[in-house]
Amino acid sequence: MNTTVIALLAVASLQAASPARAQSPVRTGDITVRGLTAADFPRITKLAPNIYGYEQIDPSKRTVTVNNLIVVTSDGVLVAEGQGTVEHVKRLVDDIAKLTPQPIKYVVVGSEHGDHTGGDAAFPASVVFFAHPFSAPKLKRPAETVADKKVIALGGTEIDILFLGRAHTGGDLEVYLPREKILFMSEVFSNRIFPSMANGYPTEWVQTLKNAEAIDANLYVPAHGFIDSAPVLREEERNYRLAVEQIIAEGTRLHARQTPIESATASANFGVYDNWTRAANNAYAALNRVYMELDGRLK
Repeated sequence: MNTTVIALLAVASLQAASPARAQSPVRTGDITVRGLTAADFPRITKLAPNIYGYEQIDPSKRTVTVNNLIVVTSDGVLVAEGQGTVEHVKRLVDDIAKLTPQPIKYVVVGSEHGDHTGGDAAFPASVVFFAHPFSAPKLKRPAETVADKKVIALGGTEIDILFLGRAHTGGDLEVYLPREKILFMSEVFSNRIFPSMANGYPTEWVQTLKNAEAIDANLYVPAHGFIDSAPVLREEERNYRLAVEQIIAEGTRLHARQTPIESATASANFGVYDNWTRAANNAYAALNRVYMELDGRLK
């Protein structure tokens, strides 16, 4: 088989990526629980015409994914979020080139954390980055800042870059496609992964999730965890808010009992969220952040 045919088959395979998975999935953020391995990634899911979700293994956590939104237009490509390593971003760029000959014009930094920005140097030098003013100084590449909202008209597609409030960080940005009713939420929402709140703003996070729910969106795309079908993700976004609310409730209860933060995790009861992916990793930092908020130490 000649190289031209192989290349055409590769493009066809990517373009035929299934719509957001409609079957009832195992509700988990752990790839191994779904019977998958690193060899099954990266994966591309077609969310709407010319709109794709991209799942790649998180190099630091290994059993969960880091996700991107890819918006392809006749005048270029916008990518929401990066990846944690140069190798992974190079693969992302190469996979986008199989979808379209259009160049990557814009990258939206939803979270400034290393698992999303560590590979940014591998994006083309011509790419324009967008970040919140809180996050921009932490990046290794210059970025235009979006403090509230920026509307981009790219090849006939409206793309809204939004700041819906502090949540996982002080500068989370989301990407909304009003025609397609798709909201990429970055680390404001992770699918069935216990909230990572080490740098978060607990009470404000709940409100930010409510702000997202007030948007006219059919599909909520998480930064971590599986990109499932629209009904599943809508349900899991609400579940994620309930998880944050439960963490706040438990932190408030333990703080009122003057439970030392060092022993708070052992005394906490998160109910069903105890079984979420990475609960053991993230619980202490989450409770500590609630304690800090209650003590007035969050600014």
